[in-house]
Amino acid sequence: MPTHEEDELFLDQYRKLTREQRALFRRAARELSEDADSGQFRASLRAHPMKGQKDLWEMTWEGNDGRAMFTYTQSHLPGKRHIIWRRIGSHGIYKK
Repeated sequence: MPTHEEDELFLDQYRKLTREQRALFRRAARELSEDADSGQFRASLRAHPMKGQKDLWEMTWEGNDGRAMFTYTQSHLPGKRHIIWRRIGSHGIYKK
């Protein structure tokens, strides 16, 4: 499993999610973590690099509305990746 951390903005946005949204995100984040070290993400997450943003990725959760942005880098652990969660919410996160 990769290591991870969260930006302050991500934490602020996460706190504003409903209990159900948080649960759905946590499930999607677990799936992303399971896939991260191989670099092959399951199709249901729709994880891909963001257009025009070097090293910034996005994934979908909760149908088509839930979004999370993250950076995907090498971990300090050999052979592992590190995820830095940047933003979370709906399409509105792209405006911040």
